[in-house]
Amino acid sequence: MKKIDNTVIVALLGVVLGVLLTMVSGKVFEKKEFDGDYNRWRKLNLILQEVQKHYVDTIDMEGMTDAAVVAALAELDPHSIYLPPLELEESETELSGNFEGIGITFNVPNDTAIVLNPLTGGPSAKAGLMQGDRIVKVDDKVVAGVKMPQDSMIRLMKGPKGTKVKVTVNRDGTLIPFEIIRDKIPVNCVDAAFMIDDVTGYIKLSKFTRTTYKEFTDATTKLLSMGMKRLIFDLRDNTGGYFDQALRLSNEFLQRGDGIVYMEGMHRPRQDYDADGRGKLKDIGISVLIDEGTASSSEIFSGAIQDNDRGVIVGRRSFGKGLVQEPINFTDGSGLRLTVARFHTPSGRCIQKPYDGDYDYDIYERYVHGEMTSADSMKVDTTAVYYTVKGRRVYGGGGIIPDVFVPMDTTKATNFYIECNRKATQMRFAQSMFDKYRSELAQIDDFGRLEDFFEEISLNDQFIAYAENKDGIRLKKGEWKESAPYLVPQLKALVGRFSKLGDEAFYRFYIPIDDTIQAALNNPSTVF
Repeated sequence: MKKIDNTVIVALLGVVLGVLLTMVSGKVFEKKEFDGDYNRWRKLNLILQEVQKHYVDTIDMEGMTDAAVVAALAELDPHSIYLPPLELEESETELSGNFEGIGITFNVPNDTAIVLNPLTGGPSAKAGLMQGDRIVKVDDKVVAGVKMPQDSMIRLMKGPKGTKVKVTVNRDGTLIPFEIIRDKIPVNCVDAAFMIDDVTGYIKLSKFTRTTYKEFTDATTKLLSMGMKRLIFDLRDNTGGYFDQALRLSNEFLQRGDGIVYMEGMHRPRQDYDADGRGKLKDIGISVLIDEGTASSSEIFSGAIQDNDRGVIVGRRSFGKGLVQEPINFTDGSGLRLTVARFHTPSGRCIQKPYDGDYDYDIYERYVHGEMTSADSMKVDTTAVYYTVKGRRVYGGGGIIPDVFVPMDTTKATNFYIECNRKATQMRFAQSMFDKYRSELAQIDDFGRLEDFFEEISLNDQFIAYAENKDGIRLKKGEWKESAPYLVPQLKALVGRFSKLGDEAFYRFYIPIDDTIQAALNNPSTVF
């Protein structure tokens, strides 16, 4: 297989501060002075010089220069961007597989950050933070009840390894300050890995980080030991990550010589990446779940599986991100991500969707035009016909079109359910259940026992009472019968997350009401 284990070529695909990026270069971490030829850009340079000399007020030349660069790049494509130092740093740590901070996960159900989990062995756990603590202050900055954005809270808690931060929490009405020494924190990308039945494994992958291949192989090794013969691989809302990780995962399923992807650009000759035949999952059936949030590395993997007739792609058309960015970093800590090539699936399809229209609102337009609910409304370029290894037709036009279409279900929403969603009642109820049953949940590590626990505490009745008493949401006649099949698994998933089962409980409870997983279970995942 060509260059899969060669770290000279590093490719990064993913969402960075809301912008999808795909980077391929041997110079990702190289810092260099800008030494370009200004002659062709003389007009821009002259304008900035004249402004600096003659403008009536004091000028922020750094800001003006950055703005000029941003405006120039906006004339190219949606993914060629300029990143100021802070954004560049965040982009390079987003998918690194670790970051430096205090080691907690939290959510903000009601304008106060609540600790979901102090990571085992991490700085917060060592300092004494506990699940359920309400974060009130970080150093001297109040963060509770002030509508502070979550990313701002994260920035306050992150920091270089070895530095100290004081986190004050409210625990059962008592304010407790903790002095925490920041450290390197591992970030997992495999959110869940378990057996759905005796032969079917399930893996949910959130992104392609530097640790994805190791996490994935650890997960599949565990599932194989439990009897896995087929895998449902969930890439929904997976916006991408490191290209080499997508190659290595694809290689696990493909035969020697099978194409994975190729890239090509005006100044970049075609480069093909093929499987080497050493994968350990070549005989495992696979269904890949995708949706409109599946992008870049996830699309490379999905396209390779589909074009080689290796498995079934289930869900809705993927995002359509197939542009390759080369990173150019400058000595001031800023950098460019410049598009230099396009990714193509083995059959020749360009993954990138057109960007001559309203690119930013493409997903919304898909919804408006019915693509999310009807396969007949799916955008397919029937003039761009390609063929899989076994001669099946597949189409271009951007993104990966699934073999089995699963519409977005819009039929389950009663007024009661809509009102609960609008007020985040389910999430706040789950937190209240944790506060009430903390000790009991902490002891549960068995899925069957968790189900019994929910029956014992009359979870449904408690939620109905909570919705009415806390949020003034009253059930109308017949609404619970309509709402319960979808709402109750959601409640169990959110509360179950506080047990020892963690995210496994969360995803397990969703399986019966997840139409895409059910479609995968009902369709063969062997080769066509």
